[in-house]
Amino acid sequence: MKKDKLYFLTFLSIAVIFLVVAIVASQYFIKVSANQLIEVQVESSKREANEVSKFIELQVSSGIEKEEVINSVQKIISNSNNDSWFISVFNWSGKEVCNPDITKVGQQINSNQALLKSLKEKNNSDDLYDILVKKSSKSNDANVSEVIFIAPIKNSDLIVAANVNVNSINAQMQILKNNFFLIFLIMGVLVIVLSFLAVRVIGSTYEKQLEVKNFNLASEVINLSKLNTDLVSYKEKVIDKDNNIKVEDTTEKGRKRILTYVRNELVPIDVSDIAYVYTENTITYVVCFDGKRSTTNTSLDDMFNNLDATLFFRANRQFIISITAIDKIIKYGNSQLKILLQSKTSEEIIISKNKAAEFKQWLNM
Repeated sequence: MKKDKLYFLTFLSIAVIFLVVAIVASQYFIKVSANQLIEVQVESSKREANEVSKFIELQVSSGIEKEEVINSVQKIISNSNNDSWFISVFNWSGKEVCNPDITKVGQQINSNQALLKSLKEKNNSDDLYDILVKKSSKSNDANVSEVIFIAPIKNSDLIVAANVNVNSINAQMQILKNNFFLIFLIMGVLVIVLSFLAVRVIGSTYEKQLEVKNFNLASEVINLSKLNTDLVSYKEKVIDKDNNIKVEDTTEKGRKRILTYVRNELVPIDVSDIAYVYTENTITYVVCFDGKRSTTNTSLDDMFNNLDATLFFRANRQFIISITAIDKIIKYGNSQLKILLQSKTSEEIIISKNKAAEFKQWLNM
């Protein structure tokens, strides 16, 4: 149940993150793409307006009557498409004299001076995009237009204007937005689903590895628990054995007392008081449970041969430990064991992998 909840939260997190990124990114990409599209069309309209201006200027300079020129231009642009970008002509009073929509001839032109100035100075379409979108959202007239460029005709009171149908451009922008949103939606579904599946696959793989590790760890815990149980059981056997014999007696398995040196003083030590024996720099040291340390002239090998093998174990080349001195057995490294002693020295003794099996068998004696 917790696993399903985790997967659900993962799915939800990916979806929310992608949604936030998509909203921010889509607005940016839409505006950049729209501006590039509008800029291309603006430049095309400017060139067309300049060409018409030169044509009218040539007609006027050739002595053709202005009215005849206007009629000629009106016939030409009447067949043009005024749904989006188109050319018109107006006079200095601001009245339309030529327009693809003949009904607008004689009306005042729709001119945004701030827009014209912005396009002239900055030569970009950023302002055009913002103004067109805002104006189209406020206007209910399907044929509302905006002058984006003017080309005055020399020796005449006529001016050629490049116009844009605001609502038509807004409709194109809306189609562009819808396409972007559709692309982001498809991409979002794919990213979210694939990411979720990847998380599931990676999570399942990790869970299987974790289960194997937990199983191995549980097995090791059980083995260590059994080992420590055997240690307690063996200690009880040793205590029972010590209660049934006298300290002064010598058994067949080993001594009950050894002679050691503290400086120049000869000191006898009961074997039952020995916590462990170790060698360092060819000197053999005997350590008791109370932490007192003495030396002996006997080598570690001879010392082990003289001790009761049921009570003492040769942990490694350096240490001999007493069964009663062992406090805990801990797994260490790769199949090794660490022995924690009860003596005041707090010594930690490592039993190698090869010796570990022998140590376990010794505890089960």
